[in-house]
Amino acid sequence: MGAMASITIYSTLLCPFCHRAKALLRRKGLDYLEIDVGMDAAKRREMEARANGRHTVPQIFIGERHVGGCDDLHALEAEGKLDELIATVAA
Repeated sequence: MGAMASITIYSTLLCPFCHRAKALLRRKGLDYLEIDVGMDAAKRREMEARANGRHTVPQIFIGERHVGGCDDLHALEAEGKLDELIATVAA
């Protein structure tokens, strides 16, 4: 099997959308790096810079590509595009 795309999810502990996004990734057997921005202003600024100013969580990245939030991730999956994106970034 080829290399897996690196997935980064910026989240907070009590965010239900963060939990939904992580559950989808786990169901698909995908590993991800979780960065908790709840109490870390520097990490939150990093997230906002990478996400073009978006400040809500989660903010999800596959490789360097900004996917968006939980609804965006689920939309990619519903359209059958999530696996394709992961394969493309991992290549």
